[in-house]
Amino acid sequence: MLFNSITFLLFFPTVFLVDLALQRKASWRKMFLLVASYLFYANWDWRFLGLIWASTCIDWFVGNAMAAETQQKRRKWLLTISLAANLGMLATFKYLGFFLESTNNLLESLGFDAHIEVLRLMLPVGISFYTFQTLSYTIDIYRKQLEPARTFLDFALFVAFFPQLVAGPIVRAATFIPQLYENRRSTRRDVSLGLYEIAIGLFKKVVIADIIGNQLATPFYNSPEQFGTWGALLGIYGFCFQVYGDFAGYSQIAIGCARILGFNLPQNFRWPFMARNNIDLWARWHISLSSWLRDYLYIPLGGSRGGKWMIYRNILITNLLAGLWHGAGWNFVFWGGINGMMISGAHARNSKRKKLGIGQPNAWWQVAQQRFITFHCFALSLLVFRTYSWDHFTGVLAAIVRTEGLEPMDSPIPGRAVGALVLAIFLHMIAERVHPPLRRAWHRVGPEIQGAFLILLFGLFSHLATERTPFFYFQF
Repeated sequence: MLFNSITFLLFFPTVFLVDLALQRKASWRKMFLLVASYLFYANWDWRFLGLIWASTCIDWFVGNAMAAETQQKRRKWLLTISLAANLGMLATFKYLGFFLESTNNLLESLGFDAHIEVLRLMLPVGISFYTFQTLSYTIDIYRKQLEPARTFLDFALFVAFFPQLVAGPIVRAATFIPQLYENRRSTRRDVSLGLYEIAIGLFKKVVIADIIGNQLATPFYNSPEQFGTWGALLGIYGFCFQVYGDFAGYSQIAIGCARILGFNLPQNFRWPFMARNNIDLWARWHISLSSWLRDYLYIPLGGSRGGKWMIYRNILITNLLAGLWHGAGWNFVFWGGINGMMISGAHARNSKRKKLGIGQPNAWWQVAQQRFITFHCFALSLLVFRTYSWDHFTGVLAAIVRTEGLEPMDSPIPGRAVGALVLAIFLHMIAERVHPPLRRAWHRVGPEIQGAFLILLFGLFSHLATERTPFFYFQF
């Protein structure tokens, strides 16, 4: 069920009205939200509900057993069960085909006649997100940083809560489950701020991501041979803002829907292309994943303790696995490695400045220069992310250096897509300053007028969109 669909436009108000009626009855309310979440997920493919149930049941029992256990060795075994079950399901459905195909290729390169049958399994939508979510629960209990959920219903709703179920943000149990205990009722302020997040999220998805993606980025990457230098640059910039608008838009809609229902979800994007270095960029981009990897992978590896080469090793391992999280392909692994090297470079520069007693340069032109370089490094790294073979990658590079001149704006590059890209760049540059007063102005208008305005916007966005496009990160 797409957020930008008529089905969801009917589904969510129905859920809100029933939830509103049940807010005085906590157990009934939770049960209803759990059923609604399962129906939301079943709209994609009901067969994969079994995976969510399996993960929920395993981690519920493991969490309770671990909290009651006093022997550290047994607690480790219980944690191992959770890790093996969750990562095993993720590996089977997302990575098994990739690993088998890679094994075939390796054996053939060594001269063996490899004929391992490669299984092509359908990827359950959202499995990368809810797997990390449930793992944070059992790991935190193992670390004695979290008590088990009071009831199975609380834990099941934490796992399956529909706004962020299929594409995040990745929510920690310590953040979400206490809100279930409070049974906090949604207020007019919650509805107002939620509608604001939904409106901004829909704008990013439909006006920015869909138009730029369908009319500029996708045509370029599908047929780079038809584009010259300027067209290639527009395609590369376009893909950056397509991915940002699509994923940040989903996150904001999810946050907005949860807020209307009375729940707070963590911010997932904070204007990442205004970052001054790659460390800052990944503190602004997919924040819930970056913080998860920091807390459950980077720090356990040793974090920033030890010598500089140990720190660089930890950064590289974390980012290689972050790349693999994004997709089952070597291009994602290489992309993660590139980001790891850029983050290590930023760490090295910061360490050198600290050793020399030099602070961050703050002149406007120096800040602008840092942002320009950081954005372009990230944009160029996405060439590896977006291309799926060496020939495809070299074809894109060839387009960048092809100097036949600028193609007409109406063919193959629609003017509307260029306009949407320019608008996206401009809005991103002013967003940090404009966002607070815009949010205050929105809040002065009543939720009833906001809701009517949002419905009108939804119709306008549907007209502007080139087609109803699934969210990009559903494939991860």
